[in-house]
Amino acid sequence: MKNDVKSVLYSEVQLKERVKAIADQISADYKDKELLLVGVLKGANVFMCDLMREISFPIQIDFIAASSYGHSTESSGVVKILKDLDFGIEGKHVLIVEDIIDTGLTLKYLTENFHSRGPKSLEICTLLDKPERRIAKLDVKYVGFEIPDEFIVGYGIDYAERYRNLPYIATLKESVYTK
Repeated sequence: MKNDVKSVLYSEVQLKERVKAIADQISADYKDKELLLVGVLKGANVFMCDLMREISFPIQIDFIAASSYGHSTESSGVVKILKDLDFGIEGKHVLIVEDIIDTGLTLKYLTENFHSRGPKSLEICTLLDKPERRIAKLDVKYVGFEIPDEFIVGYGIDYAERYRNLPYIATLKESVYTK
């Protein structure tokens, strides 16, 4: 698995420090409010787990699974909800937690869908932002790192359901995903 890595973009230490900083900001922004974190599965799972452990007050969590990639390295542009929320979000402060924003099409779809459900507030938190690829206009309140237009894996992010368990964010050798 490590032989497939081209380079490490963000180490375990860098990720831990940045997640703590984001959680501190969320803790300040939502102090005295009830917050629902909604993780976008599967990629945001690791980030959301680390993030919620650093938030300084009780929170609620839920998950949604949406995909526009399948087993490809390119977004199809068609968003599919694979698993919807377990709880209603009407009247709640909702923070969508995403692993990476690429074209923004998935999050645009999710934010429009969530707004129709009547949350009190709705914001986006992403670990990684790839603005060069953005198609959909999004307001992202919390960003971990801005990254170049390279295919990345690790820290929950996969290629064909592999590499999620790398403890860092890395780029893959092109030979791995062009086979």
